[in-house]
Amino acid sequence: MERALAAGIAVTAVLAVVFGPVIANRRFRSTRTPTAAEQERVDALRAWAELDIDRVYVIDTVGEASVDVAVRGPPSWRTLFVTDYAIEELNDGVAAALFAAEAGRTETYYGLVRALAIGAVLGLLGLTFALVIPFGPGFASIIVVGLVAFWIGRELQFRADEIAAKRVGHDELADAFERIADLRGVEPERGGWRTIFEIQPPLGDRIDRLRAANSGSE
Repeated sequence: MERALAAGIAVTAVLAVVFGPVIANRRFRSTRTPTAAEQERVDALRAWAELDIDRVYVIDTVGEASVDVAVRGPPSWRTLFVTDYAIEELNDGVAAALFAAEAGRTETYYGLVRALAIGAVLGLLGLTFALVIPFGPGFASIIVVGLVAFWIGRELQFRADEIAAKRVGHDELADAFERIADLRGVEPERGGWRTIFEIQPPLGDRIDRLRAANSGSE
């Protein structure tokens, strides 16, 4: 019974992480299908970035300078959510770089790996609190699995950035990340003790890595 409960928690967590963002975006944000002009530009950017998706929804921003380009969902259900501002106001270079960044994440299965990692951790938590696994070994397993998952997640994100950079350029991708951070009014964060347990590396670290890779290739 306890094992079944833990397995149920793990499966539910995976499904929530994989499908939840698609459902949440559709339900709680002002989304719609793209106009003919929007679809034409999205298709051009997708071809440039080699981004493979199954459907597109535009997020209405009501005139705000809001930039969001994100692919959600598993293979065969990959959904691109993109703000109207990103389609209409970003120049081709920045927009293509953001599309390429999402292409890199889909090709490395970043979202799916993240979901499985969260499911594994929650499954172990369930087994530990259900006393199927003793507390000591249970929490030790959670720490080990968590650290391995964080490391894999970060490496996949760096690999995704490298895939994108090969299509649009390292400096161009770094410039796009900095441009979006500027539009959002934030400073790209660098790694520190606060980011140790984040599966996605800080944006500042990603930018620094892209700059360094480009410098090393010159």
